[in-house]
Amino acid sequence: MKTMEVVGLGALNTDHIYKVERILEDGETVVLDASSYPGGSAANTIYGLARLGVKTGFCGAVGDDDEGKLLLRDFEKVGVDTKNIRIKHGAKTGSVLCLSDRTGGRSLYVLPGANSQLKMADLDTAYINQASMLHISSFANDKQLEVVLKLVAKLSPSVRLSLAPGALYAVKGLKALAPILKRTEILFLNQGEVRQLTGKDVISGAEICLRLGCRIVAITLGKGEKIKKTTAASYIRDSKNEYLIKPQNLAASMDTTGAGDAFATGFIYGLLKGKGLEECGRLGDIVAKFCISKTGARAGFPSLKELARRYHRL
Repeated sequence: MKTMEVVGLGALNTDHIYKVERILEDGETVVLDASSYPGGSAANTIYGLARLGVKTGFCGAVGDDDEGKLLLRDFEKVGVDTKNIRIKHGAKTGSVLCLSDRTGGRSLYVLPGANSQLKMADLDTAYINQASMLHISSFANDKQLEVVLKLVAKLSPSVRLSLAPGALYAVKGLKALAPILKRTEILFLNQGEVRQLTGKDVISGAEICLRLGCRIVAITLGKGEKIKKTTAASYIRDSKNEYLIKPQNLAASMDTTGAGDAFATGFIYGLLKGKGLEECGRLGDIVAKFCISKTGARAGFPSLKELARRYHRL
């Protein structure tokens, strides 16, 4: 019997977000604002699902510092099960320096900290195998990729696997990720990550991932890109059909940090509720728009009531 709907596995970080007029290749500019927020890709998605009432848990590592305690409290306040998050004594909790400009551009610099101490022995496979779904995102170091590969090999056939590789894993290429992709039900990418992972454009890259074993590929396209003469905010594909999700004309973006994680939240929520892929894409886009309305990856996540209200309005 499944007692947990979705368990997450990935880096746990504190995001230090610096808002600037523009991101420089070289030179000097003024920081307009600076603030810190809980983060981590899979962690953000799990947080968002918990906000929507989904029973969730998380596996990962934090340091025994104030930042680690803050990340645990942030999960606990929305009901995420944290008993499988390991506290690494003497280590600093992972952190990310994020430069964010007015156009929505970002530049991320990762200091993995305690995340790089996560070992296979830290993971309770029985706990993970009692979940309906496992949602995985990247770690900075290769040792943790080896841990992920070992875990995927031990997954029960009943556990649906969701993967958000991000740039850190996408750049490793198809060969490195092939054992995970073969087992993946839902692959979440953005346009740049498709190119990094496959060397192809959105449509061709999605086809490659499907041939490697992924059942569904969901690609976010930022503010919107032309795909087959249609402006789309995301492109959804399975072995039989493709869907172009049109962008919403809503409030301007405050910060795009976590937008892809929020899209995954809405999409996974739709799947759990038995929605079709087009509806899952719409739910993903709605949650992403909530996310970018506030600074920080999690501050804008909607409650179930807020999501339902906007979904029916749109």
